[in-house]
Amino acid sequence: MKSLEIHEDIRHAETLDSHFYTSQSMYESVIEQVMASSWQYVADQVVLQKQPENIFPVDILDQSLGESVVLVSDDDTVRCFSNVCTHRGFKIVHHPTRAKKLHCGYHGRRFDLEGRFEFMPEFKEAEDFPRPCDHLAELEVYVWKRFVFTGLTPKVEFEVLSKRLDERLGFLNMEAWRFAPEYSKTYGVHANWALYCDNYLEGFHIPFVHQELGKIVDYGQYTTLIYDHMVLQIGYGNQSDIAFELPPEHPDHDKQVTAFYYWLFPNFMLNVYKWGVQINVVKPISKDYCKVDFHYYIADEELWERQGKDALAEKVEREDEFVVESVQKGMRSRLYNTGRFSPKREKGVHYFHRLLSEYLRSDNTVQG
Repeated sequence: MKSLEIHEDIRHAETLDSHFYTSQSMYESVIEQVMASSWQYVADQVVLQKQPENIFPVDILDQSLGESVVLVSDDDTVRCFSNVCTHRGFKIVHHPTRAKKLHCGYHGRRFDLEGRFEFMPEFKEAEDFPRPCDHLAELEVYVWKRFVFTGLTPKVEFEVLSKRLDERLGFLNMEAWRFAPEYSKTYGVHANWALYCDNYLEGFHIPFVHQELGKIVDYGQYTTLIYDHMVLQIGYGNQSDIAFELPPEHPDHDKQVTAFYYWLFPNFMLNVYKWGVQINVVKPISKDYCKVDFHYYIADEELWERQGKDALAEKVEREDEFVVESVQKGMRSRLYNTGRFSPKREKGVHYFHRLLSEYLRSDNTVQG
């Protein structure tokens, strides 16, 4: 049995035991205790509003958590309900559609667009019916800028996250930026999803792994800030043409910022540049395989073209895949268990490991 406790003082802490990344029982615990208890990105509200449909089925982390929900979109709001009929568990909505009611195709149960039970044939003789549980369960929804998040039982209020996001990104009109689906990609990575996040959460490896990225980011000034359920990494540079024009009230007004890298626990990344934003969603598939969705939103088409579109992002991703997949192999070594953190460069990874330990505290050991 391997403990998952992480020392609160990074100067004394050790990383998660290697078994965390290789144990099937640990992987299953993470899905139920971390993914099911956190906010998950599910849609783009601006894109939803432009569609002819108003009802959209979504499977949250479809190949791991696999919770089927339905998004109901109108001009102002997005609501989220269970997509499982309260009669026999049949999936209600199978494809995006426009409708005024939700109809189950199995036995005809009907719900309104607020998830309330309305009608069920052949149930006149049923007593104590309908009950509150015959309505569809509604999930909490939060839309930041245009990005729609929901969760089964999130342990932190999204306002805590949005407040921090707005501190530095509030001045950006992301709602007006062009979603560029032609650049969207999904990468398959032969590594545990948490290793991908470990790698994202530190700039320590930049001068060793990302030579091209290192030319536009000043490694010496690279900064990591820790917030509640969030890590922000700030990249500074000396190329004024790719640096943000920050308003006077901005915390970094007097600095030349080239990138803001936000990580929202446990698996969402927001990479913000002058040309626009790239979002990443890390999706666990198995204990040693994950998929990473990349979506692009363009604010400055000319700068996007001038910087080579997604060429640098593609290069950085492939370099990250190489090191993360190699680390996954290393985690299977009988001669490695844990490592130590760099107090200066790995504060984000340390905080991530602390959060994982807290969420898994009720099952805080992993079978070897």
